[in-house]
Amino acid sequence: QVQMVESGGGLVQAGGSLRLSCAASAGTFNRYPMGWFRQAPGKERDVVAAISWSGGRTVYVESVKGRFTISRDNAKSTVYLEMNSLKPEDTAVYFCAAGRTRLGPAATSTRDYEYWGQGTQVTVSS
Repeated sequence: QVQMVESGGGLVQAGGSLRLSCAASAGTFNRYPMGWFRQAPGKERDVVAAISWSGGRTVYVESVKGRFTISRDNAKSTVYLEMNSLKPEDTAVYFCAAGRTRLGPAATSTRDYEYWGQGTQVTVSS
């Protein structure tokens, strides 16, 4: 059974920073794209950032460009999301996910991802 374990969420004031981590249990994820998604109460789960299997390409939702950075360490089967200048509207449960397509590009649809973490709460106070 593949496991994706997230950590790093919490409560932070507006303007602050958090770093999320997601460790995959299987080393084969080094060949798959990874993504971070978020879901606020009453809203759909949407992509925040995604990274190709090699780390050479990243994509971001417009609202986080310049503030968030996605990266990966394939030696550790871990993907990160560095979040700076946090805003109250960033408040959500954040999920990491592993893509379906081996050697695939950075994908932005939930349909492109097969394995999901349990989610970690990020709360930004004003």
